Amino acid sequence: MPRIMPIRDLRNTGEISRLAHAEQEPIFITKNGYSDLVVMSAELYDRFASVLKIDQAIFEAEEEMSKVAESMDVEEAFAALDKKYYE
Repeated sequence: MPRIMPIRDLRNTGEISRLAHAEQEPIFITKNGYSDLVVMSAELYDRFASVLKIDQAIFEAEEEMSKVAESMDVEEAFAALDKKYYE
């Protein structure tokens, strides 16, 4: 379950840091009842960034495939690579 805290609780930075590291989940900070900030540990941020990079690479490859490339069977692809490599 997501942790939601009011912005006034940011005064207790030590507790926020402890929670972020212990739970390894984003902490949602609200201001006047509305979502305002998200706080997370650096480790969790790095994991999110890694996943985002992978997702972006997959998206770009799919875009390129749909616009330009012609699909081929995996066996054909390996045969073509072998042919290039050994020539």
